[in-house]
Amino acid sequence: MAEASAQPAPAAAPTAKPMITFEDFAKVDLRVAKIVKAEFHPSADRLFRLQLDDGSGTPRQICAGIRGYYTPEELVGQSIIIVANLAPRVIRGEESRGMLLAASDAPKDAAPDAQRKVVILMPRSDIAPGATVS
Repeated sequence: MAEASAQPAPAAAPTAKPMITFEDFAKVDLRVAKIVKAEFHPSADRLFRLQLDDGSGTPRQICAGIRGYYTPEELVGQSIIIVANLAPRVIRGEESRGMLLAASDAPKDAAPDAQRKVVILMPRSDIAPGATVS
């Protein structure tokens, strides 16, 4: 009979944010949106100003801190996932009505010379703007 190794169990990955209830999560309205225009934010060197089709019939603008990772040409026409019910806020003089979802392998406040990968979350296949994400 083989002996079991005496290695400790791996530690659970630390969570950066507090635990929330399902009811809290259910309040977040995640939707598919298509980027129809992407331009450099006029007052911030890390931001894009994105014009979106969110399926509502009314254009939506968001500001996104992905300028160092994508070009406007790469973004236009892409379908992305947004938080549609985030309260609007003004970022460096431009209104942002939502937030795109992206993954990163390092925190935003990592050392300036650290390499950081940022990947926008996108549907795997075509689906209409406004589709709900659950």
